[in-house]
Amino acid sequence: MFSPAIRKPHLHRREKEEATPSPPPPAPAHSPSPGGFALSDRPATGTPAPWTTSSLLARISTSKQTDRAGDSDQIQPVHVAEFPQVVRNAQANLLQRNFAGKSMLVGGIDKETSLAWMICGNELFVWSYLAAVAKDCLALEIPSSLVGDKDGKPLSGNQWTVCIMRWHSSGPSTRNSGDMLHRRSSTGVILCNRRTQAIAYWPDIYDESSSKGPVISLFGHSDTSASDAISGCYRFNSLIAASVPGAAHECIAIASEPTGALWLFQCSPLRIHRREVHRDTLGDNGTDHSQKNNGGRSLVWLPSNESSEAAERKFFLLTSQGIQCWGISLLHGINVKILGSQEIVGSDGELGIKKDIAGQKNIWLLDMQIDERGKEFNILVATFCKDRVSGSNYTQYSLLTMLYKSNQKFPSENNVVKCERFLEKKAPAQVIIPKARVEDEEFLFSMRLKTGGKPSGSVIILSGDGKATVAIYWRGSTRLYQFDLPWDAGKVFDASIIPSAEDRDEGAWVVLTEKAGIWAIPEKAVLVGGVEPPERSLSRKGSCNEAVAEEKRRSQAFSTSIVPRRVSSEAWGAGDRQRPALTGVAQQAVVDEEAEMLLNRLFHDFILSGAVHEALQKLRVAGAFEKEGAAMLSVMDHGEKLSGMIHLRELQNALSQQSSSTRLSPQSKTPTAGALWILIQLVGEKARRNTVLLMDRDNAEVFYSRVSDIEDLFYCLSHQLRYIITGEEHPSVQMQRALELSNACVTLVQAALHYRAEYKDWYPSPEGLITWNSQPVVRSGIWNLASSVMELLREPGSAGMPMKSNLWSQLEGLTDILLEGYIGLLTAKFERGEDHGVLAQEYCERRDELLGSLYDLAKQIIEAKYQESSEGNDNPDLKESIFREVTSPILATAKRHEGYQTLWQICYDISDTVLLRNLMHDSIGPHGGFSFYVFKQLISSGHYSKLLRLGEEFQEELANFLKDRSDLLWLHEICLNQFSTASETLHTCALLSSPGEDADLTSTRKSLSFVERRRLLYLSKIAATAGKDVDYEVKVAQIDADIRILNLQEEIVQHDPEYAQGKHASKLLPPSELIEMCMKRGRELSLKAFEVFAWTGSSFRSSNKGLLEACWTNAADQDDWVKLSQASVSEGWSDEVIQESLQGTVLFNASRLCYSSDAVVFDGTFEEVLPVRKEDVHARGLEAKCFSVEEVLMQHDAFPDAGKLMMTAVVMGKELSYAAPADEPVDMDS
Repeated sequence: MFSPAIRKPHLHRREKEEATPSPPPPAPAHSPSPGGFALSDRPATGTPAPWTTSSLLARISTSKQTDRAGDSDQIQPVHVAEFPQVVRNAQANLLQRNFAGKSMLVGGIDKETSLAWMICGNELFVWSYLAAVAKDCLALEIPSSLVGDKDGKPLSGNQWTVCIMRWHSSGPSTRNSGDMLHRRSSTGVILCNRRTQAIAYWPDIYDESSSKGPVISLFGHSDTSASDAISGCYRFNSLIAASVPGAAHECIAIASEPTGALWLFQCSPLRIHRREVHRDTLGDNGTDHSQKNNGGRSLVWLPSNESSEAAERKFFLLTSQGIQCWGISLLHGINVKILGSQEIVGSDGELGIKKDIAGQKNIWLLDMQIDERGKEFNILVATFCKDRVSGSNYTQYSLLTMLYKSNQKFPSENNVVKCERFLEKKAPAQVIIPKARVEDEEFLFSMRLKTGGKPSGSVIILSGDGKATVAIYWRGSTRLYQFDLPWDAGKVFDASIIPSAEDRDEGAWVVLTEKAGIWAIPEKAVLVGGVEPPERSLSRKGSCNEAVAEEKRRSQAFSTSIVPRRVSSEAWGAGDRQRPALTGVAQQAVVDEEAEMLLNRLFHDFILSGAVHEALQKLRVAGAFEKEGAAMLSVMDHGEKLSGMIHLRELQNALSQQSSSTRLSPQSKTPTAGALWILIQLVGEKARRNTVLLMDRDNAEVFYSRVSDIEDLFYCLSHQLRYIITGEEHPSVQMQRALELSNACVTLVQAALHYRAEYKDWYPSPEGLITWNSQPVVRSGIWNLASSVMELLREPGSAGMPMKSNLWSQLEGLTDILLEGYIGLLTAKFERGEDHGVLAQEYCERRDELLGSLYDLAKQIIEAKYQESSEGNDNPDLKESIFREVTSPILATAKRHEGYQTLWQICYDISDTVLLRNLMHDSIGPHGGFSFYVFKQLISSGHYSKLLRLGEEFQEELANFLKDRSDLLWLHEICLNQFSTASETLHTCALLSSPGEDADLTSTRKSLSFVERRRLLYLSKIAATAGKDVDYEVKVAQIDADIRILNLQEEIVQHDPEYAQGKHASKLLPPSELIEMCMKRGRELSLKAFEVFAWTGSSFRSSNKGLLEACWTNAADQDDWVKLSQASVSEGWSDEVIQESLQGTVLFNASRLCYSSDAVVFDGTFEEVLPVRKEDVHARGLEAKCFSVEEVLMQHDAFPDAGKLMMTAVVMGKELSYAAPADEPVDMDS
């Protein structure tokens, strides 16, 4: 078999060394194992077995060895886990019984649950392969009735298949996090004898209360002879299972036969019901063995996007010619029906694989897999060909990728033939091996395909004789990597992927071997160690290790033992040299202690040598601090992390010593695992999964060796805290774990910040630099932990006050380090000129929630301490003293981070105005600081007198705060004897059209009524008079004019029908709108329009000349001038009668109101805008600016007949005096 190219120099070097006449190294000293047997065929020379080496000693190597190894160690398989001891013992017992010539072992890996399984004899072993040392390995006894062999001998391992289901799994996040903690979850197992079709079902293998065996279902047909198993005539070739939603420990399983028949098994804790849901395609139950493989090949579920417990599921059956789509309803009776069928092997090569090509003899569809997203179907294809030149036969292996139409609608079962194609060809078939050895069908149909591993797009092919080949299309060509070890690891039973800690679809490939445990294949091993496709087979025929195994079978003597020790990926670097063996835990501890002492001594020597200062000076000379300090900050960040990690390790050591004598739960008889230990396990496991080269290391070792990746600790706190602090545990245990985690976070971050403060001179300029503790992942982890602590503290009666007090102190520390992280990031973003609005809002919300929770619990602690100290006597001074002592740290944090709500509550609860005023002086923020917050609280509570009293001390602050609250600002100005300013404020407040013109503080106030506006105007007039400024008389006149207009509006709107509906009840209308309302209401309001013009001012009259002209036209329309003119002529009116008649016209009264000598007009006269006569316009030189009243009336329809009479009324009104009505008294208290 071909091997990775990286091993060739190593083998070449070994050949040279063997040719050198040197004595062979002594045989390795195998230490006996508890199992009582060992491998007798282990050679005395060559590479020792991995379980005879020490991972620690292998990593303590000289620099020459490290340099010589280079990157070769990174492209070799990495050991993940050893077999559990009980599995090793069972293997040994099985081999001692000397079942030669048969493969008695079989195993597999379940991708969904990360559980490995192995069948040895009549026992099924299940364990979590992610743990480096499997502690919880279950041994399930297989009933003899399931074996089906009359002699009672174990049958071939290839006849078994296993399905594992984890109940109540909510998704990949739950699955991965639970696996990382290696916790037991409710899990069901289905075991199927493929030859006899017998089924065994364990509803929950972890249920200790259930001592019963599995539920069994035996096939009712005649027994099949054992010779069928040898010939490979298995009735089932594929089995899939799924849980039934809403049912406890119930599932269904679907099995396919080579003939195409499908069987459905409904499994429950009480019974197994089986029924055939699809007849075989051959019609004779597959008795024609020449075509026994023309039906079903493999079954696979379509991944469900919604949930793993979807009520409607689809699965696909790979046949000899194509793919069938089936649907199954898991609710209201299990219903299975075929939805569609698509041909893959046909005459159209664009739709799949084209057949009947020259030189092509046969095409086999071997296996099929669907990716995690349910989008891509990968099909392994073998083609039997004949070389037309040489005439030799060969087999070509290829991979066909099809795309699934997720929105495909399937017709009814009767129209399956008419179903549209639900798969599309993504690309031409990718050739894996162009010319390979010709194999028989038994070998071909034993091949299995696995997808989803790293590198992205790679697949792994497992042959029936135990060979694993990774294939990937990379850089324009296909590359193959075959799993191989320097010693014989036996067959590869199964392959899967290591579940990613970040819930990604892809993970590193992992394989289950027959003899050497579980190994992972690094991504780099596939890319670098892969080779071009050779003309070789995918089987193990010709393998050098196979020859070793053959020799072993000829000389088996099991008199020694296998030592199940940890395996290190450094086995390749050992070469032929002899490694010393450790002989116990004591020697291991001595080595660890010596290594730690040596490391500490070297570190202290380095610090005392002054090399650090020399390196710092070199960095300064080289200009490392001139490039915005990013590089130097990275170095110092690493120092902070290292300091934090050291303190964290010290804390863990202290907790470990304490846990030996302290039980966390009073209900439990055994102490539970510490929360910090579990967190370290999670972080280390996450690193091991993401970096496959670390899979042979311990989780804690990985954690403490990755100082730069300390952010992963906070990532686990953010995403997996619920698996450390679970709701199923006693509240006291939850609080203890939260206390331990909080203490760890605070210790770590505070140690880093102390390091930063101690070596601040070494840091670059901090402008715009973002430190590690301000990163989102760190803040998210601390916030998630703090939220959990707050939730625990809010639960009544969860724990006693001492525990709550301790947890409260840790929450205070979490609050401090979290808010400091926010401040650092906000400062950096502000200095960079980046947008930080969303971040600032998040900071404020979390700050207020944290401080509020701290203060709420602080009041409980104060009350408890007071009750304990007062001994039942009322002592306010003692209570205040306790209050100040307990709240002092909260007060400091709230003051530092502008937690104004907490500052206000503290001052308010103890009625300390001195403290309040001091905080107002100290806390001056960008938006008014704490002073503005206090003012707002006093206004919302209606304490206006207290507000004004504070205004005496904080004059400028209150004035700025009330600049949008004119209804309150004038009171503050009156108190400060600023009467003129108060008059302007009152004047502005009275003329506000609506509360919307004020700030948000006025949003709850109602609109001012006419009475309220009038009162404010009179107060403004009084204040202006009291102020007696130079131009106060002008201000008083303006106020009087506004009072007149206000009175006019109140009178005008009463004639409006909409006034009764409240539309204009309090709204202040503009003068132009009032004038238009007057013109629409006829004679009764036509004169009011001129009064509005009289009190608005010259600027308004000048800018609204057209409206003024319209008023004169409207005034002329109010009288029948033609009739008056005719009556005056026909009746011969005298001048006295004419004058008396004209005094009743609107034109006369309007002229007298606007142009008479005693007319009251504010700010100028009407003559400046619209003179009476035409000659007055010419006399004043206003020809280009305006018309006259005479010219306006000349355009009236009645002017040709009664123009003289109309002008007489206007001129007469101008010459007569006008007596304005006296102002009505205003009730100031109304």
